[in-house]
Amino acid sequence: MAQFYNDDLEYIVGDYYDSSDFEDDSFDNEPQLDNDVDALDSDFEDDFEPRKSKTDTTALEARNGKDIQGIPWERLNFTRDKYRETRLNQYKNYESLSLSHGDLDKECLDVDKGKSFYDFQFNTRLVKSTIVHFQLRHLLWATSKHDVYLMQNYSVMHWSSLLRRGKEILNVAKPIVTTPKRPTLLSQPPISRVQISSMAVKGNLMVAGGFQGELICKYVNHPGVAFCSKVSTDENAITNAVDVYHGHNGSLRVMTANNDSQVRVFDTENFACVGRFTFDWSVNNASVSPDGNLLAVLGDSSECLIADANSGKVTGSLKGHLDYSFASAWHPNGQILATGNQDTTCRLWDIRNLSQSIAVLKGRMGAIRALKFTSDGRFLAMAEPADFIHIFDAQSGYAQGQEIDLFGEIAGISFSPESEALFVGVADRTYGSLLEFNIRHHNRYLDSFF
Repeated sequence: MAQFYNDDLEYIVGDYYDSSDFEDDSFDNEPQLDNDVDALDSDFEDDFEPRKSKTDTTALEARNGKDIQGIPWERLNFTRDKYRETRLNQYKNYESLSLSHGDLDKECLDVDKGKSFYDFQFNTRLVKSTIVHFQLRHLLWATSKHDVYLMQNYSVMHWSSLLRRGKEILNVAKPIVTTPKRPTLLSQPPISRVQISSMAVKGNLMVAGGFQGELICKYVNHPGVAFCSKVSTDENAITNAVDVYHGHNGSLRVMTANNDSQVRVFDTENFACVGRFTFDWSVNNASVSPDGNLLAVLGDSSECLIADANSGKVTGSLKGHLDYSFASAWHPNGQILATGNQDTTCRLWDIRNLSQSIAVLKGRMGAIRALKFTSDGRFLAMAEPADFIHIFDAQSGYAQGQEIDLFGEIAGISFSPESEALFVGVADRTYGSLLEFNIRHHNRYLDSFF
């Protein structure tokens, strides 16, 4: 992972995206997120209808011609199509390795991108994602089609898509101290001003990794913090990725992937470190197979590794990518692994035969920074650093896809657990927002309801 020092938390413009073209004085007075939760509550109770900012966009408004992000193209000096053409021509993808991409296009699957699996439902600017490191884009998670968690500056925010309001559930600017629940939990010194670089939520457990090697674990429906500590004192110990998973014996575990070349495993009983695996390069991403037995390890190497999740012993290697990898996702059947790389491709691997990838999926203009399968395994979502999310239909052999075209840095993507909704976090000074897409059905009752 690129050496990157961020002395103060602020919006990091990823892979050379400039939003200055969208700056407009008329937007200076637009409403920002109201951090007064009581005010949000009272508005909802008084009106007896979901709160909607004038900057938000509904599915009905989009069908009537409004831009889903609220960008007023009619007031700008260029059309949307012209700006898209300019972006595609001028965008510069970040590369760590200078390897030839000459034959890459020949490997890529020819995908019909004209499908519509998920329809736009709602876009809100009441909450908006922020990014700490331009290569790390796992900062948004949905635990239901109504509950989304995202990073906004020094706050972990919860967004209710049902009530359409946001609420801060954790402030990491203030000193954070573990709230002991069991006598066995070791006391940890407080940490503060944590710049959260990675995040995961499973069930009731939210886990966040920090820019200085911090790990924070919080049960979202309990006050306080269950665990917080620096897992590494290395000078460059960014927590690049975190994962929450069930081990092979059913126990709930937390895994961190750090820039100090180590993967660490913690139990959730007392948050003791029960495993520590060291690799030859910085680990940018690590994910565990659905059965808890296999570990995918990706990092500052064109090669990806498969290891035993319990011992850390490497059992296989994945060769084919041309640059560093930052994203991985397991199909729910545990047989297919997707890896995302800065060479602008996602490779799909059959874990039963690692000699070569079974398919190569290509983005439009940038690295593949985030990957997610639906819980039923039907769809794979793939996010570039900016502007494009791709949805592939696994039932078609990934040969049919949908391309979601927007403008802005993508902080994270997440399907809801029942696969009904897809959420996208956009980080932008003016048009930062949270977008919701719903799986296409034969009727539009929900649209008329809202």
